[in-house]
Order: sequence, then structure tokens, then C-alpha cells
Amino acid sequence: MDTTKIIELLFYTLPALITGSVAYYLFDAYFKDQQNTRRWLLQKENQKDSLPLRLQAFERMALFLERINPTKLLIRITPLSQNKNDYENLVIAQIEQEFEHNLTQQIYLSDDCWTIIITAKNATIQMIRKAGMSERVDSADKLREVILNDLMERQTPSSAALSYLKNELNGFL
Repeated sequence: MDTTKIIELLFYTLPALITGSVAYYLFDAYFKDQQNTRRWLLQKENQKDSLPLRLQAFERMALFLERINPTKLLIRITPLSQNKNDYENLVIAQIEQEFEHNLTQQIYLSDDCWTIIITAKNATIQMIRKAGMSERVDSADKLREVILNDLMERQTPSSAALSYLKNELNGFL
């Protein structure tokens, strides 16, 4: 009789265990789904808030690249004296100041894009220094002329970086 009671108890317990494990599985799946839905909604909300910031970073870096474009930079910044070294230092200081003003935008851009922008800035500075060391440059006006003539033959570093920035933005959107 003890074995029949054990078997009878097993017949009652087994369906309860199966029902309990199915209920546990369904509740677990439901709660995981709810958690994933909440996470997705939170991510969507964060994206909605961060998209304008990222777009603003792209805009500011495009403006930076336009402002350090030597053709526009040399027109905007006029020499204070005829000393080529003073003018060279003034132009480079303006580039560095523009860069420092936009330094925080790097958190919204990819590492590759930020590296391209830094490279464009450094290449522009190097171009100005190289022109300043030229023997044909003896005044600030001559420095401007040499830099602008050199740019007639090739693309500016900032325009190449701007192209990359636009491509990244198109990939982002």
C-alpha cells in the first residue's frame, strides 16, 4: 500500500511540477522580453536626444575645417606687420585657437574621423611653416601669395577632411 500511495502521489505531483516549470519558463521569457523592450525604448529615447548633438558636432567640425582652409584663412586674417614670422605665428595661433574651441566635439565623432580632422589641422600648419621657410618669402604678403599659389596646384587638407566628414555623416544618417 505504501508503493501505491507513492505512485499516486507521483501522479499528482508530476503534473504540478510540469505545470510549474512551464509557468516559470513563460514568466521568465515574458520578463526578459519586457526588460528588452524597456532597454530598447530607453535606447531609442537616448538616440533621440543624442542625434541633434551629433549633428551639431558634424556641423561644428565642418565649420572648423572651412575656417582653417588656407584660402579662407589667409583672406580673413590680414598681416599686422610685414614680418613673415609674426604673420605665420598669428595664422597658426588662429588655427590652434579654432581647434581648441572645438576640441570637445571629438566625443560625438568616430576615432577615424577625429584623426582625419587632426591630420588636416596639422597638415595645414605644416604647409604654412613650409611656405614660411621658403627662400622666396621675405614678407607677410609674400607668404600669403606663396601659400595661395601652392594651393592652386593641389587640394587643401581641410577640403579632403571635409569630404571624409560628409561621407561619415551620410553613413551615420
